[in-house]
Amino acid sequence: MKLASVGREGRDVVGVGLADGFVIEAGALLDWLDPRPPVVELTTMLDVIRGGNELLEVLESALGAANLDPEGLQAQRFTPDAWHPPVRAPGKICAVAMNNSASNDRKISAPDHPAFFLKPASCLIGHRQPIRVRPYYGSVHPEPELAAVIGATARDVPVGRALEAVYGYSIFNDVTGNGMRAEDMFHYWAVYAKKDNPDETERVEQHLSYAARYKGSDSFGVLGPWLVTKDEVADPDDLEVRCRIHGELIAEDSTRYYNYKVAEVISFISHFQTLHPGDVVSFGTAFKPSASRKSIHHANFQTVPGPVEVSIAGLGTQQNPVVIENKELGQWRLR
Repeated sequence: MKLASVGREGRDVVGVGLADGFVIEAGALLDWLDPRPPVVELTTMLDVIRGGNELLEVLESALGAANLDPEGLQAQRFTPDAWHPPVRAPGKICAVAMNNSASNDRKISAPDHPAFFLKPASCLIGHRQPIRVRPYYGSVHPEPELAAVIGATARDVPVGRALEAVYGYSIFNDVTGNGMRAEDMFHYWAVYAKKDNPDETERVEQHLSYAARYKGSDSFGVLGPWLVTKDEVADPDDLEVRCRIHGELIAEDSTRYYNYKVAEVISFISHFQTLHPGDVVSFGTAFKPSASRKSIHHANFQTVPGPVEVSIAGLGTQQNPVVIENKELGQWRLR
């Protein structure tokens, strides 16, 4: 089933995608069942996710009944006024760094496990909402990724059961400000206790950058348009990914080239941070260059106009305009 968080005539509703491209409210679908099930108001996507497989089966039955009433269905279907992120306020967004095998030859050193960082929910926007970039951000580019939305609490989940924690899949554009990453780079001496003598310390040369600005600025996370339930995705580790900017193809890739598979990432993260229903996990950038050799690294939003478009097989297409906000960095130092 294809689910979405959308706007309709001034209301925010959970929608179910229909085969003809229109949407119907999830709550309205239940009217086709006799008797109508005593389901709590389906106000947000979290309400649906927390209903689990039992609620999903009810919605599937209702959709089947609605399809037998084409006139009634036509009267209820609509085109959204606005598209929001499917989950509008997840507890956390976990994003995996450098997980594409195409990046392996660029690694001077790397951990032997998924490395992930957190993006704030405040960075999220939905399909067709503008990615807003300011001149003082420096270089900013798209990063097309597969994302999973968690459906069940997961802590220390074994890899063989990790996919049980997934509710469904979506498209994520992990917008990245390389200019700010460079500005926030520290080259410094880290101080550690010596392994052979913990009463003494030693200095270790390190390079470090923190992700808060260059990964978490407003509109730096595009999620949607759809949350596609996992029963419709046969193999999340074999999905074609395409990214276009201003109509030009800049990446054509597949999730099969991820170093760490979907189940491995979810299992690994759960050994450090409990995953809760509605949390989002994004599995890394699909950035193999297109046949023209153009890549996402050529797609600096400061110089290349939008829109930016990300497509993943079976999950749909996400498109967003890019707006350059002519604003300077405000006075933030105390005088």
